[in-house]
Amino acid sequence: MICPPRISTVVAVLAFASLAAHASAQGNEVTRAVAGGGISAKGWAGQVDANEAKNGMTINSARFVAEGKGYHVTTGPSATYWQTGGTASGNYTVKATFTEPKYQNLNDHPHPYGIVIAGNDLGTDKATLLYCTAYGNGTYIVRGFGPAPFRLGGRGATAHATVNKAAGVGAPVTQDIAVTVQDGKVSCTINGTVVATFDKAETVGEGKLKSLDGTYGLRFGHNTEVMVSGLTLTKH
Repeated sequence: MICPPRISTVVAVLAFASLAAHASAQGNEVTRAVAGGGISAKGWAGQVDANEAKNGMTINSARFVAEGKGYHVTTGPSATYWQTGGTASGNYTVKATFTEPKYQNLNDHPHPYGIVIAGNDLGTDKATLLYCTAYGNGTYIVRGFGPAPFRLGGRGATAHATVNKAAGVGAPVTQDIAVTVQDGKVSCTINGTVVATFDKAETVGEGKLKSLDGTYGLRFGHNTEVMVSGLTLTKH
């Protein structure tokens, strides 16, 4: 004779499953497509990450528009945007100012945004690029696609005193971000302070960048709203 499980055991199992599902939802926030999405800024193109595309997202699931002297970006899927024909080579710096008008207004945890350089084969499944991005909680990351994702620096986001923190959810936060290529080294500067520097050998090669030369642009994590101004390329 097979005895049914005790009610207390069943309740415990259901409770655990509920907690696990809640934790999964918190740790793996669902990407939400943006109504009225697409690119309406002249001369710009974009591409969502491969994992976002596998889940049915396209660049029209996010919104990129020219606004004033800058751009208003709302994601949607994690995405990279670039000006068609906007390339940099040799020694150069690409910089811009990023403002989250309402920190975490579209997400339940911080998401990053920042500068892209060294883009090659963008818009294809062979796209390679490097980006330095900041979070509104005082951390940053440097990452790339080669075309698979690769890390530079620590495994997770790195805290640094120069990266601005929002006063709280819904408060504005602004970051000035620049990426510089100088004599074979790549540096990321946030709010006037260099937070990371890497040699060419760490960034270019098998599974990483094709070159430090290439297209430059902007990078945004998913479910994020950001205003961008002052995007500038300076040759050294």
